[in-house]
Amino acid sequence: MDRRTLEHFVPWFRAAAPYIHAFGGRTFVVAFGGEVVADGKFIGLTHDLNLLASLGVKLVLVHGARPQIEERLRGRDAEIRYVRDMRVTDEAALQDVKEAGGRLRMEIEALLSVGLPNTPMANATIRVTSGNFVVARPIGVIDGIDMQFTGEVRRIHADAIERCLEDEDVVLISPLGYSPTGEIFNLTLEDVAAQTAIALKADKLLFLMDEPGVGTGRGGVRSELTVSQAEKLLSGRNSLKGDAALYLPFAARACRGGVKRVHLVSRHVDGALLMELFTHAGIGTMVSQDPLEQIRRASIEDVGGVLRLIEPLEAEGTLVKRSRELLEMEIGRFTVLQHDDMIVGCAALYPFDRDRAGELACVAVHPDYRNGGAGERLLQAIELQARKARMKRLFVLTTRTAHWFVEQGFREVPVGDLPEQRQQFYNYRRRSKVLVKQL
Repeated sequence: MDRRTLEHFVPWFRAAAPYIHAFGGRTFVVAFGGEVVADGKFIGLTHDLNLLASLGVKLVLVHGARPQIEERLRGRDAEIRYVRDMRVTDEAALQDVKEAGGRLRMEIEALLSVGLPNTPMANATIRVTSGNFVVARPIGVIDGIDMQFTGEVRRIHADAIERCLEDEDVVLISPLGYSPTGEIFNLTLEDVAAQTAIALKADKLLFLMDEPGVGTGRGGVRSELTVSQAEKLLSGRNSLKGDAALYLPFAARACRGGVKRVHLVSRHVDGALLMELFTHAGIGTMVSQDPLEQIRRASIEDVGGVLRLIEPLEAEGTLVKRSRELLEMEIGRFTVLQHDDMIVGCAALYPFDRDRAGELACVAVHPDYRNGGAGERLLQAIELQARKARMKRLFVLTTRTAHWFVEQGFREVPVGDLPEQRQQFYNYRRRSKVLVKQL
C-alpha cells in the first residue's frame, strides 16, 4: 500500500469511527438473492459480513434462491410461471424449491466458515444458525390463479432468533415457511426479510439488488427517502422498474412496522455494504420513517459530536479554539443540525440584551453537507430564535467566510458598531471582520 493510499485511509477510518461506535450491539437484517451466490459475489460479501460481526453487529441473513430453483425447473423442462413476481409453486416445483434452497443454504454456511490465513476471513469465528423460524400460510388465489404452495409469512419466531443472536451466532434464514400442520411453503425473499426485521425490531434492513438504488429518473440515485415519499413514488409505478419496484414497497412496510432504516444497495459493487453503512453520503438509497435531518437545541450529550465537527476548523484557524469544559458550560447556546443521528452542523447564539442584539458564533458544517444548504438552514433556525428573543440585529465575527454571510444578507460594519460589551473582547490580532444583519 503506497503512502498516498495510507494518507487517504486515515481520514476515512476516522470518519467511520462514529458509525463503529453506533453499530455495536445493533441488529441488522441483510437480504440478498441467490444471484449473489450464483455470480460468485458472495465471497466478497462474507468479508464485509465478517467485519460487521467483529464490530458486534447482530446479523440475520435472509437469502433468496430464484436462479437455483429455475435451473432445476429448466433441467426437467418444467413450466415456469409467475403472478405479480411470485412463483406459482405446484407440488413438483416445491420439491425443486426445497432441494435448491437446502443446497444453497449449505453452500452459504460453508462460505461463511472459511478462515484461510492472509484473507479478510482469517481468524474469523462466525457460527451460523438456521432453523424453522418462519411460520407461513398459503397465499391462496391471486388474479384467478391458485398459487398452491406459494405462501406468505404468518409469524416470525423472534424470541428464538434473538437467543441465537445473544449467543453471537449469525442467523441464516431461507425463503421457506412452515405451517402448524407441517406443510412447507415457498416464500419471497422480500416478504421474509421485511417481516423478520419488523419482528426483531431491527435497527437496519439491507436489500442487495441489481440497481444501485431508487433512481431519480435522470440517471441518478435518490440517497434518501421518507416512507411518505416512497409511497408517493410507488403510487405512480411507471416510474419504477426492476428491483426498485420490487423492494421499495417492502422497505416502506418495514419502516412502518418499526424498522429504523432500510437500505437498498447494489449487489454488483464490491464493498457496497460498507460504503453504505460507514460513509456520510452512502452509495444507495436509505428509507426512513421520518426525515433524517433535524435541527434542534443542543444538549450535554451533543458535546462530543460538536467537538468532532469544530476541531478541524479550529486547527486551521477558522474558528477560535474552545475547550471541552467551556463547550460543556455553553452548550445551551448551541443549535445543532443532526443527520441520521450524527451532528453535521452547529451554531451558537449569544445574547446582548441591553443592545437587543445577538452574536452568531461557532458556525460549522461538515464538508459533505456544505453544498446542500445546511448552513442556510442553520442560520434560519438561529434567526428564528433571535426574533423570538426580540433581538433587532444579528452580528458575526469571521476571518474566512465573510462572503458567505454577505450572501445571506449580512453587511460589513466597523468594530465600533459592536455592542460595547463585545468590543472589549475584540481580538485585534485576529482582525476578524464584523458583519451585521438587521432582523
